[in-house]
Amino acid sequence: TRSRFLYYLFSLGTELGNELFYILFFPFCIWNLDAWLGRRLIIIWVWVMYLGQCTKDVIRWPRPASPPVVKLEVFYNSEYSMPSTHAMSGTAIPLALLLLSYGRWQYPLMFGLILAFCWCSLVCCSRIYMGMHSILDVIAGFLYAILILVVFHPVVDLIDNFNLTYKYAPLIIISLHLALGIFSFTLDTWSTSRGDTAQILGCGAGVACGSHVNHIMGLQLDPPPDTLPLSLSSLTVTVFGKAILRLLIGVIVLLLTKVAMKKATIPLACKIFRIPHDDVRKARQRMEVELPYRYITYGMVGFSLMFIVPCLFHFIGLS
Repeated sequence: TRSRFLYYLFSLGTELGNELFYILFFPFCIWNLDAWLGRRLIIIWVWVMYLGQCTKDVIRWPRPASPPVVKLEVFYNSEYSMPSTHAMSGTAIPLALLLLSYGRWQYPLMFGLILAFCWCSLVCCSRIYMGMHSILDVIAGFLYAILILVVFHPVVDLIDNFNLTYKYAPLIIISLHLALGIFSFTLDTWSTSRGDTAQILGCGAGVACGSHVNHIMGLQLDPPPDTLPLSLSSLTVTVFGKAILRLLIGVIVLLLTKVAMKKATIPLACKIFRIPHDDVRKARQRMEVELPYRYITYGMVGFSLMFIVPCLFHFIGLS
């Protein structure tokens, strides 16, 4: 018998590695809590996901066979299996959150450790329960994420500082993210992996460029070092209401940006590369269409997240 409770619990665990979660979690962190923390989390997330997707396409292990496994999710079924990128992001995000926020924010270390442990366990176990990964895929993803964190956590300040202050940072960021996407994929059959990777790289580039513009214009400045450690303000109805309102308005703007850019970029890419676009789904699977459409669309979503939406909040008195 299948337990409804376990099904819903692990469906939630799986969602913690999907786009819906990212489009709520990162904006909430940047608009309501700490933009400094949000930028660094996104830098780590981009590298973890990029390296994870590339490794999958190098190793090319198939998903667990069904039967004997019962697959409760089919969306990522066309991707390879090893390592689990859900397990990687489900390990990297809570651990990076703990490493970056402890000492900067006032809270008990035990609370941070329990949250990271529960988050990581829920995501990792959900992938096995959903029939999408073997235990080996999940363990490899967990260890791989820790290895990437060990390498990237010490340099995340340098990367963020470069993004903010270096004169030609946007040019280098855009070129680097584009090159990483173009040269990393030789798919034998189409899968969701190339598009997802372009999406992540585009988002990372957009956020970095938005941060750079913010810094140049003196907007959304980080709190000065003498105000640290930060403490959570008491939760009043007004504070809570404003936070929810910011999230609601901001996410609507991000979704509208995504829809508008998608509508504009797919026909444009088809026109430039002379690909018939009467069947949009088929056209989207061509690399010449998929990469530019995902990059430009999610690049603009990332840019809106860091720059356009905070400007809008300032304008309507919600900042």
